[in-house]
Amino acid sequence: MNRRDALSAVALLMGGTIVGANVFLTGCNTAEEKPGEGMLFTDKQIAWLDEVAETIIPTTSTPGAKAAKVGAFMNVMVRDCYTKEEQEAFKAGFKKLEDACKAKFSKGFMDCTPEQRKELLTALDAEQKEFQNTKKKEEPKHYFRLMKELTLLGYFTSEIGSKQAMRYVETPGRFDACVPYKKGEKLWVA
Repeated sequence: MNRRDALSAVALLMGGTIVGANVFLTGCNTAEEKPGEGMLFTDKQIAWLDEVAETIIPTTSTPGAKAAKVGAFMNVMVRDCYTKEEQEAFKAGFKKLEDACKAKFSKGFMDCTPEQRKELLTALDAEQKEFQNTKKKEEPKHYFRLMKELTLLGYFTSEIGSKQAMRYVETPGRFDACVPYKKGEKLWVA
């Protein structure tokens, strides 16, 4: 008797039929994970995006992009705001980034050290800049540019980004067009 049969027998002994047995036994299923309702990406893909974002904006004296849940932010933005072509470019970027990582380090992005991740993303950033300079107007943006843009937008519009990485003033009171800035100070956000 295997685990599935044992669980079914226990359920029958308890006096009821199992409605939606697949849901009950999903822990035994090794099929590909699918996105949840209303989601474009799976939880695993969102965790992967969090790691990419954390490499772009790592934790320092302030929390990084992973703490700001930038991966979940990307899911919403790509699903709700991107064109079909941009969504496909973004999704294809998962595989391209993984393939680039395996070609360079013989392992996936999640298995790489922070230094290896940074090295890879630095090379991809140079690649996307070159692509942006030569692409045709109708072509979608490079996948890494999309990931980087969403990382910056997601982080700096999050509570962590605006209140801890920058100086936040809820109601500034007046507009000062010219404010003295000392190198190294946090930016202002209102």
